[in-house]
Amino acid sequence: QAPDSFPPLRNEAAVRVLRGRMKGIQGHCNSCYMDAALFSLFSCTSVVDSMLFKPFPLCDRNVQSILRDEIVTPLRKTGFVHAGSVMHLREQLTEKGQCSSFTNAEKDPEEFLTLIMQQILGIEPLLRLQSGGQEQDCYCYQIFMDKQEDLVVPDVQQLVERSFLSSELKLVEIPSCFIIQMPRFGKEYKMFSKIIPSLELDITDLLLDSPRECCVCGDVATLECS
Repeated sequence: QAPDSFPPLRNEAAVRVLRGRMKGIQGHCNSCYMDAALFSLFSCTSVVDSMLFKPFPLCDRNVQSILRDEIVTPLRKTGFVHAGSVMHLREQLTEKGQCSSFTNAEKDPEEFLTLIMQQILGIEPLLRLQSGGQEQDCYCYQIFMDKQEDLVVPDVQQLVERSFLSSELKLVEIPSCFIIQMPRFGKEYKMFSKIIPSLELDITDLLLDSPRECCVCGDVATLECS
């Protein structure tokens, strides 16, 4: 029997289903990196729903069904996912990824996304970046930047732009999906106490060879000053 599929939550439905106690994805044994990534990817957007349904060439159907039926469907249906469901996924990732620490240790979200998207589901990379004339493919972008005193409570737009600038990066093409990991922090140090979500992201200045307006004369720009 085909499982029920539920669309991502939007507007009033998202507030009604996701707000309150015992909502979201239950944490257990350092699962926060995976819980946050799964919630961001699936609760309120369908942009990566192909991960749930599409039979990719290398796709592991068992992992795909766990992800779809035990995590995403209950999250969208009731707003709550039991820690046991995430542990079931972590056990499968441990088996497929040949890494025993997926069930008990905190990992980098990028490591989790690369494992599940590339090795288990066989999805093509979502991003093409260029730096110093060299291109690289990846599944998400992690913001790296030095502490900047003028940024007290930044928004995502500011962080992405400054991170690209400091790393001399450009997007080779408009990405089908732009997964961004905020600056890392631990118990002892936090770079920013808060980050304001940008509900829209303007990537015009981040695109390689994208025609843009000159800020002086208004014509098509021929030079770019960092």
